[in-house]
Amino acid sequence: MYQAKQTISRCLAILLFLSLLIPALLPAPSTALALEAGPKVNLALNKPVTQSSDCSCGRAVSVVDGDPATFWQPLSADRTDGNVWITVDLKAHYDIDEAAIHFKSGSVSNYKIQTSKDNVEWQDAFVKTINGSVSNKLENVHFPAVNSRYVKLSVQLSSTSGFQLNEFSLYSSNGEPPKAVLESVYVADMTGRVMDRYDTVTLRPAESYSFKLGGIMSNGQAADLSQTPVTWESTKAGTVSVNTYGTVTALQQGVAKIIGRATLDGITKEASVWVDVYDPGTLLVDVQMDHATMEREIGKPALLAVGDAYPSVRLTPYSDGQVKAALVNATTGTIAAELPAAALHRDTQQVLTFPGSVASAGNYEIRLEFMLGNKPVYDALFFTVPNTADISLGESRIAYLDHNGQMAYAPDYRGNRILDFSNAGYMGGGVQIPDVQARIALEPGEGDDMARIQAAIDQVSLMPQAADGFRGAVLLKKGTYEISGTLYIQASGVVLRGEGQGEDGTILYATGTAKRNILEIKGQPVKMLEDTAVTIADLFVPSGSRSFHVDDASGYQVGDKIKVRRYGNDRWIHEIDMDTIHEIEGTVQWTPFSLDFDRVITGIQGNVITIDAPIANSIEQRWGGGAIVKYEDPNRLEQLGVENLRVDSEFDPSVTATQNGKKYFSDENHAVSFAIFTHVTNAWMREVTGLHLNHALAHVGRGAKWVTIQDNQSLDMVSVITGERRYPFKLGGELTLMQRNYAETARHAFIVDSRVQGPNVFLDSQSVNEYASSEPHHRWSVGGLYDNVKADIAIQDRGSYGTGHGWSGANYVAWNTEGDLIAQQPPTAQNYAIGHVGAKVKPYLPNGDDNRPRSDGYWESFGFHVSPTSLYLQQLEGRLGAQAVQNIAQSPVGGGNLDIPALPTGLPLLKGIKVNNKALEGFTDDVFEYTLQLPAGTTVVPDIRPHDMRHHVEVIKASTIYGKTVLIVRDKKQPSQSVQYQVRFNVTP
Repeated sequence: MYQAKQTISRCLAILLFLSLLIPALLPAPSTALALEAGPKVNLALNKPVTQSSDCSCGRAVSVVDGDPATFWQPLSADRTDGNVWITVDLKAHYDIDEAAIHFKSGSVSNYKIQTSKDNVEWQDAFVKTINGSVSNKLENVHFPAVNSRYVKLSVQLSSTSGFQLNEFSLYSSNGEPPKAVLESVYVADMTGRVMDRYDTVTLRPAESYSFKLGGIMSNGQAADLSQTPVTWESTKAGTVSVNTYGTVTALQQGVAKIIGRATLDGITKEASVWVDVYDPGTLLVDVQMDHATMEREIGKPALLAVGDAYPSVRLTPYSDGQVKAALVNATTGTIAAELPAAALHRDTQQVLTFPGSVASAGNYEIRLEFMLGNKPVYDALFFTVPNTADISLGESRIAYLDHNGQMAYAPDYRGNRILDFSNAGYMGGGVQIPDVQARIALEPGEGDDMARIQAAIDQVSLMPQAADGFRGAVLLKKGTYEISGTLYIQASGVVLRGEGQGEDGTILYATGTAKRNILEIKGQPVKMLEDTAVTIADLFVPSGSRSFHVDDASGYQVGDKIKVRRYGNDRWIHEIDMDTIHEIEGTVQWTPFSLDFDRVITGIQGNVITIDAPIANSIEQRWGGGAIVKYEDPNRLEQLGVENLRVDSEFDPSVTATQNGKKYFSDENHAVSFAIFTHVTNAWMREVTGLHLNHALAHVGRGAKWVTIQDNQSLDMVSVITGERRYPFKLGGELTLMQRNYAETARHAFIVDSRVQGPNVFLDSQSVNEYASSEPHHRWSVGGLYDNVKADIAIQDRGSYGTGHGWSGANYVAWNTEGDLIAQQPPTAQNYAIGHVGAKVKPYLPNGDDNRPRSDGYWESFGFHVSPTSLYLQQLEGRLGAQAVQNIAQSPVGGGNLDIPALPTGLPLLKGIKVNNKALEGFTDDVFEYTLQLPAGTTVVPDIRPHDMRHHVEVIKASTIYGKTVLIVRDKKQPSQSVQYQVRFNVTP
């Protein structure tokens, strides 16, 4: 026992000695804190940060809170110089050799990680060039260990919009090199050509093409995928199939994305490519024009000179047939050359050559008529030989006054040209807004006046319509009227008029905190008669056209109301790159859609249809073609007006926000918009001032046509300055004229909604103190004119703005505008900037997120206004004469006897109405609207006639059972005394 105790004592003594000796033999400890072995520790977690800037929407501390859902967003002013930074104070010294950077959005040129021991002297630890998007990108980086307390991430932006950072994490991994993992994969074809995610392979049905997948490791080396599971997927298996080996087979016309995926060591990556399948049976024939010197691009004028050789035509038919060709000088109506019918053979190219050379100036058309199978098909090609004496200094070379004082145009080789916008406005343009007799007058009351005003509107709505379509006006005398809710006009022929838009005039004061429109003028949508649809027989109908061929015009007549339908299939969506919008959270790729142009047939010659106003987008067979379809609109409202008053919205002035260091009123709990026009025709709003609104003073909505909004002003808007706010003059209808309007503190003062069918016009208007540009806002609205507008304007590809706004507008014209301007050319169309004075501003795209090039629009006379001063007014004068221009000038509203209420008297009333020669049951002479119930299966419109002929009666017969028959009755001795009776039809199911 004693010996054992001695042994233990000696052992303890030795251990004590070693415990004193070993530390003395080891090197001095580092000042950096040691980390225990185990899972990596994020040293930046919840540590203090400093930053170049941040905003309330994304504070800088979010990058070190460990929550990937939060983010840091620098101020827009901070991003203007392209550099933003954030610094983390680790509160102690560590040997840092690893970082994880989780970007949320943005485009970055490069970034660098810098370290410092004292927050004064800095050194680069890691630098990386990106030159692209970092949206939703996680960067795990390693670098030689640096002993540091302060770590800075400095980011150089390639785009100043949309930068956000989720997390910035820092680690000390003791220098262990990371294991190489699968970083990315790519698609290549069998020749080894690497294909970008935007690349497209074009095939015919039954054709095949093979792809393979390659990969890159995180260390930059090629990935070995030979033993790796690789899968392939087609997003449209019915259009393009793909097998397990990456071989695709085209099945039918359309577009599909082919996605390849590989999984290596549990990490899956994917890459994609596109396949576009065209069906020759749908395309019929490919038509091209050749010439050594003439420009042949969409949106660029196709010009030749006297003495030049004629262009030739190159045809590739996809079936056997024949072709006839004529070269016509459309200016003189003469045929310059004509070729005999020539045989066409499938997939065999044929060239048509016209002998001789250009002998005289004019607009020329090469008119082609094909017989392919048993169906005639038409096409045309265009070029212009300008008379140089017609184009004066200071005029555009593509839209100018000829020697007769008429507008002349130089289209591109497919015939697309600047639109004639003169059909926009009340009654189709050039018609003076009428002054309507007041029927009821109101004075301001105590408290809420909404119910009294609505009752007056409803009372006038029950009065008969005169021959001109009007019932009468509700006159609101001077003073303030409190409006707690929404007023409605739901009958045709009603006008709401005040006694002035000044502070001493008629004031509608929207009270309370409810978010609502103050006035809604709303009819019912048109009824499409789809069984009347007839296909357009032209391979290409140019933008700006008023006539075209159809397969069979026998079912149509002059005066028919139709929609000219332009289809846009998935091949067209892919052609304009709107199925490949750079994706951020919420982005929605475009899908096929149609544009329906609301028109009236003015002429029929054989199978050639002529319409009252031009179409604002080309119709092309390969992108889906087109059709015409009848419609009826018995319940669309007409002949309506709002005029000569002031509207104001109550708001809470204690609610404020700051924009660029300036405080503004930001209350959102109050009236949103004033007047909304939906499903109406021939309406107007004039001489109205709006204050403190959230969204719009005037909103011409869907289904509206021939509307004029003039001589109004929107002031001191109240809302948060962000999306979907402050659009004072907003357009969603067609053939609308907005002129002489003024806006302050707007975001998008003169704005057009998505897929709006033009022509539409903004004329002689101004926006000041604005927070964003006037613009077509999103998703391919067509045919707009900004004519002498003083405002910042943008017509561009808006990319991933919103939920994927993409190409906002096509076939727009900015004419003699002033301010900042963006005008880009969308594929398959054009936008024109002529006579702009101001800055040409850098567009949103291309940027680091999407660096695909975008073409400029057609710019001419940049920095100098052109003649004529106004395109719209000159077009209007050319079509209707100088008086039409005078008719739309500003003029006094109401006054005199018009403002003295007078009920209709001495009306020429009918004794009865006959339906198919039988008396209409339930008729009384003071009821003016009837609905006739028809038996199931009825397709023929009943014959509607007056019971007697005491008065002069004009019968406007419904063209279908879905329309209405109108009897306009005029007193034979006093034709100004008139009334309408209307009969609608309802077929029993």
